[in-house]
Formats: sequence, C-alpha cells, structure tokens
Amino acid sequence: MNWCRQLRGVFGLFVMSLPGSIASASPVHPHGSGLAWTGSAGTSGSVPWNIVVLLTLLTLLPALLVSLTPFTRLLVVFHFLRQALGTQTAPSNQTLIGLSLILTYFLMQPVGSSIYQSSIVPFVKHQVDVWDAMERGVPPLRHFMLKFAREKDLAMFLELARAPRPARPEDLPMRVVMPAYMLSELKTGFQVGAALYLPFLVLDLVVAAVTTSIGMLQLPPVVISTPLKIMLFVMVDGWNLLVGSLLKSFT
Repeated sequence: MNWCRQLRGVFGLFVMSLPGSIASASPVHPHGSGLAWTGSAGTSGSVPWNIVVLLTLLTLLPALLVSLTPFTRLLVVFHFLRQALGTQTAPSNQTLIGLSLILTYFLMQPVGSSIYQSSIVPFVKHQVDVWDAMERGVPPLRHFMLKFAREKDLAMFLELARAPRPARPEDLPMRVVMPAYMLSELKTGFQVGAALYLPFLVLDLVVAAVTTSIGMLQLPPVVISTPLKIMLFVMVDGWNLLVGSLLKSFT
C-alpha cells in the first residue's frame, strides 16, 4: 500500500540520519574487538551505544508525532464530551485514543504525502543526502503548524528564544513553531470543549431545578439527566456533527 511505503521511507530516513548509521556500518578489522565500527562518514563508535540512542529516539518519536499533529485537540475535545455526557468511562480511553489517531491520520495524510514526495523520493533515488532530505521534509510540516499557531504564542516563544524576527513566518525556526502550535491546539481544544459543555450543563440545571421543585431530594439529578443527555446527543447525530465540525476546522 502507498502509506506503507511512505512509512517505511520515513523510518529509513530516520535511521539513516543517525550519526554513523548502523545501516551503513562496515565491519572492522578481524583482530579488533568486534564492537567498534566505522560509518559512512568515517567516524567510529560503539554499536551498543548507537542502539541505545536509536531506541531512545524511537521511544520519543510517537510523543513528537502526537504533539505535532491535531491529535491533542481531538483528544481534548473528546474528553470534554465524555465529561459533559456524564458517562465517566464510556467511550473508553482506548476508544477515544483510537478515534483520535484515525482522524489524525486522515488529516495528516496530505502532509505526509507532501513530505514523502519532496524528501523521501529524492533520497531513495540518491538525488540528495540525508540532511538535505530532512531539510526538505520540514517545510510541509511547518506550513501545516503555522496555519493553526496563534501569533501571540509565536511571538512569545520567539522572544523567549531571543531570536531575530524573521521577514516571513516560513522562516521561523521549528523550536519556536512547535511549542507555539502545541499551546494553540490546547487553547482551541478547551474552547471547543467549553462550548460543547454548555448545552449539557443547561440540561443538568433544568433537571436539578425540576427534581428539587417537586420534592425529589433523595434522587440525584444526574440519574435523570444522564439518560436525557445521551438521548439528546444520539437524536441530533452528535458524533457526525462533532467529528465533521472538528475536521472542517482544519481545512
């Protein structure tokens, strides 16, 4: 499949970008210890240490991918929805995370295709080296994040980085764009979650006022309001409206 080839190419580029990549390592002299090796750049190192570095980077890679994609906004909104419905554990965390990952792939697939065409394809054809390929893969991701990063957050991190103000937003360094994008996504997620919470809060207040006025003091209002909120959410086809609105917010 096309996305499998893209993923394999990105992983290969990531491995080859390591200093003295294991994939390009050549064995040392037979009389050596067997642990030292010489990479394509002529540098020598220790195989176990490079494996440790590789595994460490692979451990951090999922966190970076989640942080630099719409996953954060989607998961925050779904969490607020579950709290507003009052269902506590339904849908489960695994279900919400899985849905967020699928929607993240749906939204990031054009960006991944752009990175694949501009970076991985020339690298596989030996038209560019590793570092040029990595530099070519950054602009599509930066362009995506700049579309949703607030100017206020960008200005704050640019000031904290003590970096000169660039002539164009595309010239901003990634160390400024990434945290600004994260803060902007969190703010947007909380805004959507608060707006989503209000209708269900009004229903809770109405049910609480009705049960109190008729003297049903021993029956918690949440026992009545929770089924009503679920029925209301299902009747208006809430999942379709919510997911559709979230996806349209990224277009």
